[in-house]
Amino acid sequence: MAPLRCILFLAALCSLIPSLHASAGDADPIYKSCVVQCEKSGCVGEKCFQHCKFSSDGKPIDGPWYMQEPLYLRWKQWDCRSDCRYHCMLAREEEREKLGDKPVKYHGKWPFQRVYGIQEPVAVALSALNLAMQFHGWISFFILVYYKLPLNPNKRTYYEYTGLWHIYGILSMNSRFWSGVFHSRDVELTEKLDISSAVALLGFSLILALLRAFNVRDEAARVMVSAPLIAFVTTHVLYLNFYKLDYGLNMKVCMAMGIAQLLTWAVWAGVTRHPSRWKLWVVVAGGGLAMVFEIYDFPPYRGYIDALALWNAINIPLTYLWWSFVRDDAEFMTSALLKKAK
Repeated sequence: MAPLRCILFLAALCSLIPSLHASAGDADPIYKSCVVQCEKSGCVGEKCFQHCKFSSDGKPIDGPWYMQEPLYLRWKQWDCRSDCRYHCMLAREEEREKLGDKPVKYHGKWPFQRVYGIQEPVAVALSALNLAMQFHGWISFFILVYYKLPLNPNKRTYYEYTGLWHIYGILSMNSRFWSGVFHSRDVELTEKLDISSAVALLGFSLILALLRAFNVRDEAARVMVSAPLIAFVTTHVLYLNFYKLDYGLNMKVCMAMGIAQLLTWAVWAGVTRHPSRWKLWVVVAGGGLAMVFEIYDFPPYRGYIDALALWNAINIPLTYLWWSFVRDDAEFMTSALLKKAK
């Protein structure tokens, strides 16, 4: 995920997060009654769940071992409450469709169709493709700077931002990984990991944007720029995870870092004579298009493809183009430094 697209996505994500736990669907009395009844009986209509059955002492009745699924299949099993909510949601949406009503959100989520226990299968698949594209971009950058471009006498790269782009690549892959996990299974832990990894990526992308745009090379100056931002992002992540998952505060933090980063890259792209600056402009335009899908949030088509899935699809070619710009930047700066050395 390119820094500019991180901004657009995270800003949109943070703006939507405050509504995650209160939606029209879960406020529906018919839906609420269905969930309560399901948790007591273990059934929604004719569909019943073995893990919703309890003995008189409150312990679940799993039945004999030979009736249970093999261990390699049990990963797709949800708990009683999750299954009740999911199937009550499907039943209620079927009723609403017959009445001509439009789909509504339940607990902050559109009614998605699960596939092998995966909550949002298309978003997960596209997140995996984005992760693969991030890995391809990072490994191609690694091969370029260490095996194709000349190294200095100390066997280090002439490109002075190599280490920073390595960190960025690792954080990007980490963010895409937890995004896929979160869309596979939306629980408190996966939500925190997804938000934390995204905020960490956004914070580091801001640092990288400032250092590259202002061409900060001195180590002491880099520390002076980075330390306050690292301290701020670390404090914010710890606050969200161990004190309060404050969605409103997180929205403001994401927006502030995102706007600052966007302005930095936009101004730099406008004033630099970098030969590959057009790639940066394409990423900006593509990120703006992706932003439209985040703002225009719509129900998933046939229960699978929603705005986030389309955003992920757009990001695949943009990620390739972004890493192409990074490689071009490494070649451009290495060439310039070698010319000065001569």
